[in-house]
Amino acid sequence: MLKIDSHQHFWKFDKVRHSWINEEMAVIQRDFLPADLAPVLEENGIDGCVLVQVDQTPEENEFQLRNAADYDFIKGVVGWVDLQSEDIEDQLQKLKGHEKLKGFRHILQGETDRALMLKPAFLNGISKLRDFGFTYDILIFPDQLKYAAELVGRFPDQPFVLDHIAKPDIKNQTINEWEHDIRELGRLENVYCKASGMVTEADWKLWEPEDFTPYLDVAFEAFGPGRVMFGSDWPVCLVAASYDRMLGLVKDYTSKLSVHEQELFWGGNATKFYSLK
Repeated sequence: MLKIDSHQHFWKFDKVRHSWINEEMAVIQRDFLPADLAPVLEENGIDGCVLVQVDQTPEENEFQLRNAADYDFIKGVVGWVDLQSEDIEDQLQKLKGHEKLKGFRHILQGETDRALMLKPAFLNGISKLRDFGFTYDILIFPDQLKYAAELVGRFPDQPFVLDHIAKPDIKNQTINEWEHDIRELGRLENVYCKASGMVTEADWKLWEPEDFTPYLDVAFEAFGPGRVMFGSDWPVCLVAASYDRMLGLVKDYTSKLSVHEQELFWGGNATKFYSLK
């Protein structure tokens, strides 16, 4: 069974540029590079990964594509591009030549304008992605799910994937509104969902595997086993769990799936969505 980690990061830590990594997250206030992840993936039987942007700069693409060129286990890169730029098509044309560059992400969860994704300039950028074969990762909080459904609905031929099941408040077991909105999003068949980044939304020190069951139940019901993929969110996950502990909780949950459904979750869905080789 091919196993792909569909969501992880590398960075050279900079206190200003990475100010979101606060003192509470001191354990990840350092550099994380491919040589750090390679043995972790090997120990846990993961065959490859998709590397996702952290910084919102053109330099980020160069940095991550260099990492991908140097290490075969990095199967794809989700970069960043200024979707609101007037020359978005020119930018995409230049980036198209990178075989491992699969798509883009914008850190919508941090935007003051919660509905930025529905602004004309942003929509224009999204409208160009399919022509160049690029995917789009949706990084949002639950309050933005309704906007995401509208975005995805406007572009039925554009492949989207929701990161981190939209970061529900697992710590306080808040679920009702998130569940309603994520089921609405899941009705749109051009959007996938990453079962990733969940441990950081729980109580970092006191979480138990059963805390995640209601949320995973909803995600699998909303999207179906053909559109949910595994992601670790390493190294961010380290604030709440080791890689193997985080992996264990997902393994236990998915053990009830059929063999075929497990193959889709662990690698098949990510391979198809990102056109991995």
